[in-house]
Amino acid sequence: MVGPPSILSSAATPTQKSIYSTNSRTSSDRDRDGLQPSAGGNGPRTLGSSAVSFAPRGSSLNPSPAPGSFSSNLRSQLPSRAGSNMDMNYSAVNLDRLDEDDTLPDRTISALRESLNREMKIKEGSENMLEALNAKKAKNTKEQRLKVEAELNSSNQKIKDLRNQISELQRPKMPITPTKSRMDTSFQSNGLRSPPSAAKSATSDFEEPTESPTYALAEILQALEVEGLTADYYVGHANHLVELFKKYPTLKYDLVWSIFGLRMQVMLLSESREVVAAGYRMTRYAISDINSIQKIRTLNTDYLVVLSLIKKSNADVEREQALKFVRAFLDVKDGVREVSRAVVRTIAAVAEHMEDRLRSICIETLGEIMVRSPSLLLASGGLRPLADSLGEGTYEASESLTAAFLFLLDAPQRRKYLRSGYELEVLFTPFTDSLFAEEAILKQNSRSIAYAMKSWPGLMTLSMYNFRAVRSLISSLMLPNPKIRETIIDLLYLLLRIKSPFWATSFLAGRRLTTYGRVANLKTATPKTAAVDEDASDKTFVDHYTALLLAVLISSDLLPGLLQVTRDADNMMLKRKTTLLIGEVLKLASKLLPSTWSSDLQLLPELFTAASHFGDQERFDATGTVYQISSVSRTLYRSGTNTAGSLANVGNISSDNLACLEDTPKSNPNLTLDETTFRQMLVETQVLSSTNPIKWKWEIILKIIEGPLLNGKRLDEAIKASKFIKRIMSFYRPFKYKFAEVRNTRINQKYVKVGCALVQTLLQTIEGVKYLSDNKLLRQIAECLAQCDPTSGLTAQSPMFSKERLQETLCSGYFAMLGTMSADVKGLQMLDRWRIINMMYHIVDLKQRPDLIKMLLSNFDYSLLGHPRILLSKALTAGSKEIRIHATNVLRRYSRGSRAASESVDAKWAIQLLVTQLYDPEVEVCATAIKILEEACNRRHYLEYIVECRPALDHLGEIGAPLLLRFLSTSIGYHYLDGLDYISNEMDDWFLGRNDAYVGVIEASLARAFVEMPEEPSRRMSVDEETFDMDVDNDAHVPPHFYRELARTKEGCKLLSDKGHFEEFATSIRDYGMLSDDAELILKVKGCLWAVGNVGSMELGAPFLEESDVVENIVKIAEEHEVMSMRGTAFFVLGLISRSVHGLEIMSEFGWDSNTTTMGASLGLCIPQDLKKFFSYEAWKHEKVMDVFMTDEYRAIVMAAKKDDDPVNNRILELIGDLGNTVLQKRCMTELMHIKTKKVPNFSQPALFKKVMALLESHHFRLTVRRFVIELFDRSVLRQIVFEEDSEDENMDSDGSEGRTERQRSLSEL
Repeated sequence: MVGPPSILSSAATPTQKSIYSTNSRTSSDRDRDGLQPSAGGNGPRTLGSSAVSFAPRGSSLNPSPAPGSFSSNLRSQLPSRAGSNMDMNYSAVNLDRLDEDDTLPDRTISALRESLNREMKIKEGSENMLEALNAKKAKNTKEQRLKVEAELNSSNQKIKDLRNQISELQRPKMPITPTKSRMDTSFQSNGLRSPPSAAKSATSDFEEPTESPTYALAEILQALEVEGLTADYYVGHANHLVELFKKYPTLKYDLVWSIFGLRMQVMLLSESREVVAAGYRMTRYAISDINSIQKIRTLNTDYLVVLSLIKKSNADVEREQALKFVRAFLDVKDGVREVSRAVVRTIAAVAEHMEDRLRSICIETLGEIMVRSPSLLLASGGLRPLADSLGEGTYEASESLTAAFLFLLDAPQRRKYLRSGYELEVLFTPFTDSLFAEEAILKQNSRSIAYAMKSWPGLMTLSMYNFRAVRSLISSLMLPNPKIRETIIDLLYLLLRIKSPFWATSFLAGRRLTTYGRVANLKTATPKTAAVDEDASDKTFVDHYTALLLAVLISSDLLPGLLQVTRDADNMMLKRKTTLLIGEVLKLASKLLPSTWSSDLQLLPELFTAASHFGDQERFDATGTVYQISSVSRTLYRSGTNTAGSLANVGNISSDNLACLEDTPKSNPNLTLDETTFRQMLVETQVLSSTNPIKWKWEIILKIIEGPLLNGKRLDEAIKASKFIKRIMSFYRPFKYKFAEVRNTRINQKYVKVGCALVQTLLQTIEGVKYLSDNKLLRQIAECLAQCDPTSGLTAQSPMFSKERLQETLCSGYFAMLGTMSADVKGLQMLDRWRIINMMYHIVDLKQRPDLIKMLLSNFDYSLLGHPRILLSKALTAGSKEIRIHATNVLRRYSRGSRAASESVDAKWAIQLLVTQLYDPEVEVCATAIKILEEACNRRHYLEYIVECRPALDHLGEIGAPLLLRFLSTSIGYHYLDGLDYISNEMDDWFLGRNDAYVGVIEASLARAFVEMPEEPSRRMSVDEETFDMDVDNDAHVPPHFYRELARTKEGCKLLSDKGHFEEFATSIRDYGMLSDDAELILKVKGCLWAVGNVGSMELGAPFLEESDVVENIVKIAEEHEVMSMRGTAFFVLGLISRSVHGLEIMSEFGWDSNTTTMGASLGLCIPQDLKKFFSYEAWKHEKVMDVFMTDEYRAIVMAAKKDDDPVNNRILELIGDLGNTVLQKRCMTELMHIKTKKVPNFSQPALFKKVMALLESHHFRLTVRRFVIELFDRSVLRQIVFEEDSEDENMDSDGSEGRTERQRSLSEL
């Protein structure tokens, strides 16, 4: 379930994700700007080496980051020269050929460039100002925004004009000097002029070549041939070459590596960091496949990369590009095989250096190498820095690193490179060692632990040795360290997916539970889920895993540890938090675990034993804890906070009957009050004594409106005998600007709630209807709507329902009131009387106000037949794409039957409209309708009605497949699909391939569900209490399985039996179930397991299990398989099988048990009665480093590298070998420096250098030691090795220079 594609980026922080994306994927790198060093001085062989800063494209004038920072852009902040012509001295032979006015265009260009830089600064400032203004209120900044936009437009125009002028001046004129031959250019001195084709400024934009790309490539390579120019020159042309590769990606396949490689070597040997960095970047973009990498390595680039990586931090621009160059190998198939051990050892040395800026990206690179080639990492000593960074908590993206270790632990072929779980156990070090416990490290490691324990490899590994690692975590609760305790408590909340109840904050603050109001009478804000017919919802897999995790924690003495915290913790909030967790754990155990697990757990024997010791002073603490836990448990039960909410409806008599009970009106005790009490309540509201709504008691007002005012007599008295109703209605009138000016905040939603309740109460009685129809409230709302209706003729400078006011004020509450009226026949008549319905028809056609249309559609009630449904139908068909999607989502709450579930006719109109949406021209609209119809299929009578509508889904392809699968669950749907010849074709498709593809889909969805804990949607800001949730698409959604739906009907089971597919699946499980070394067969077995489990979960499919005896094989896989994720798949499949009564009986025979509902229906959460059978992994044989890479051939190479015939060389090699010993290190370094000061020629010998590099490759040295050793050698040694020159060539400077020119001259043959 953990694999390479998502291992190194799934849990990274935003910063780490940015670094990873810009360094691991060349496709993202190739969209960046070019490398531009600052202008350097001239010299015969000195390339400019000034330090550079980095900034993104278009922001070269921004303040730069600190020198050496890891930036994705390599662009100089300093303005470069006006052109390459000004960076060179002309030779005397060319001076007399130049025109006297030749410097005039250069001066003009220089002035234009200064103006261009100035305008770029103005443009950037304007853009920043515009972004700042956009973050503020549009109303207050409108005038200022217009000024800034005008300035920005002006700057853009000036920049365009200046660039045109510069390009005109730079356009080549008729030659006034004879062209120089290539031979002349080659032999000119350091003051030579660059070739005409290459004499472009490094800062000028890359111009598209008018000639063919091949010719442009040859021209750039010819320009790079020239020596002795500034760093700007080489970097500029390297950038041009990169741009050429970006524009013509196939060009790199036509490279002549003998020519390109020479240019690359010359640049990588430069004295300038910027030129070397540009060389790495240029070479990286030239990589096309494994062959190109091999050709690059033949040019001795490994030595260059190692030398670049060990340099000091002031060369970070070069080191960064060298690291990206190595990472580019990993992007090519099998490219990791071309990464040498010397390079990996150097990266590991950088990763061990705590102060290095590139440490994080080096760790990321090592992690990726570990996934792709664990043997290479182990042989190169890269495992140690990864384990250290994981345990120390210094690496921010520790979840991604944990995922890499989990990937190795999953399979036995990869697992052998790790010790038996010790790599993950280092995560627990900060918890068990309280002296070094820092809060930041604790939180970081807790996230990694949570990530590990939510995956099968992590849970299996941490449960080895009798749950040793988990027990150590729980035992850390005994330590009197509040930071450790609080972090572990938070971790347990996260692992068990416990969402705190709504009263938790008040409880933790110290308030008594009895002061929260009558919890039992509160309207529970449970999320609206689709009604369940006979299946558990998709979250059952997550609940199943949570049940196993809870069993592991309980076996590791979770409750004694928590009780210890409640007894001796000094922090009262921590005590209450732990008490709440104990209550949640007990509740969760009763819902998820079998009775054999939870029955003894609920008694809390240790606590009651301590509370019954009457002579002990600690008895009082224990008694208080008993009281608190009891109080919390009662409140949790009354408030209905259900962590395993998906299991609530499983096995109940009828979900429809429950829905009917919810809709049954309850008698209101406040409805009948005597006159004195009623008047006293009116006085208490402060409405009669004050006209200021802030002073009113809105809770009492709501009680009166929902209680006594439902009586017509009391309402008439409140209207005529007092000013109660009059003042409240006056508050809500739009043009009084009271309610309409209140800010739209969570606290102020009470005004909307009271307003909707008042409208609903007035509609219940004759007196109320008469008063509401005569009141100015509706008339003024209609006038506000008319301001938005283009056909009304009414306009306003600041409409009441403008977009800004709807977002910022409670004006949106008027639509909630209109929605309340639309639910009543009398209310609809009033809306029609004031032409509000007509105006809504016009507003729906208004393309400029999608926000207003959405507000109308979301708040209207469509339960009654009439104009609202017609209005919705119009939006579904005639609106824009955005409106059609929104209107389709509006149908969700009606298609699920949440209003009156007992009468299927109520949902028929919604289903008809949804079926119509299946033919929408936009695929997104169709997909939304498919999802809603799929939810509606959870009710059998809705499913049958959808089949009666006979929707055609052929044009939707894969999008409509889930809905068609749901049709199979009824006989009507089966015969309908059979008539379309869908079943036989789909069955063959699943048997031949889709069954295996299903494995990847379900594992991906389950992995997301385990890692992510979805937040409970808050609806407090909703204007309408019944507003639907737009975010219905749950990551934990498990796609339907064909064989599961097929096994729901007798006809489907008969077809399955006739085809013999189930027997084929069972045979595959028996024959190949225990294999662990063939990835294809493992995938096939997983597909067969899911198919068997889905068939076995149905009551009609259970006989297949008994006939094939396949459950025994699945249990064996779950308890003995070597691949950890395979055990996890078998665990979930056994849970599916246990959902049927017959399957649960079979599971009990093999020692697995499941929890059941009060009606005896299985929840499908079976776990083994003996956890040690499931967590039965023993310590495996660890692969030693020496066995991985110390072959006989390599051992001979290392031994040869340690000896030399020359006694001085031999002593140098001995001293370098002893540098790894910290005791001898200082003495060895001193002696080596002493040899160096004697100016012996040994440090100029390539043979000795190669032997030293072999020692550095085969032994572990720190970064500073490696740098010290390399700096002992002359730089000329590297040039000899790279160009494979003989040592005697060093004595022939002039001849050597001429020889190199001859090699470069072969470029003319291109």
